Amino acid sequence: MLTTVLMMYVTLFPVILAGIANMAWCKSGILARTKRPIDGGRCLSDGQRIFGDNKTWKGVIGYILFNTLFALLWGLLCGMAGWERLNFFYVLHDNTPAFNLLIGLLLGLAYSLFELPNSFLKRRLGITPGKSVSGARKVFFVFLDQADSIFGCALVVWMFYDLGALLYLLFVLVGAVTHIAMNMLLYFAGLRRNMF
Repeated sequence: MLTTVLMMYVTLFPVILAGIANMAWCKSGILARTKRPIDGGRCLSDGQRIFGDNKTWKGVIGYILFNTLFALLWGLLCGMAGWERLNFFYVLHDNTPAFNLLIGLLLGLAYSLFELPNSFLKRRLGITPGKSVSGARKVFFVFLDQADSIFGCALVVWMFYDLGALLYLLFVLVGAVTHIAMNMLLYFAGLRRNMF
C-alpha cells in the first residue's frame, strides 16, 4: 500500500508543481489579455454565470503549459534517478520526450476541464466564485474543490495503466488530501487568500 501511494506521488508530482506555478502565472501580468472568463460572461436562464470569473483562458493555458513543461522535466529526472518503476506512466510505456509531451498536454487539459463541472454546479447553487459555503455543504465542497481536477488527472493515468476503479478512487482521495495540505501551506505562506 505504501509503495502504491509513493507511486501516485511520483506519477503526479508534475501536476503538483504545475498547480503551484499556475497560481503565480495567473497573478502575473504576462498575457493579461487571456485573463478572460471561459464563459465569456454569459449567464444561463437561471441568471447565474456558466462558470464565473475565476475560470479563465489564462488558467487553461497555464495548466497546459506547466503540466507539459514539468512532465518533460520530471521524465528526464525519473530516467536519470531510476524512478521509472515508481511511475505508473512508465510501467507499460517508454519514458521518452514525445510520450512525456503527450501526458503533459493531457494532464493540463484534464486538470482544466475537470474543474468546470464543479464551477458549473456552484453557480447553479448561487455560490459566489472563490467563496466557500457554510453548513453541511462546506465539507462536500471543500473536498470537491480539491478533488475535481484529480478526477481528470487520475483518468489520464488510467488511460495508460489499468488502475481499476478502487485504485482510481484511491488516487482521487490521496490527491484531494494532498491538495488540501498544499492549500494550507500556500495560505500560511501568503500565496493564497483563503485556505479552502
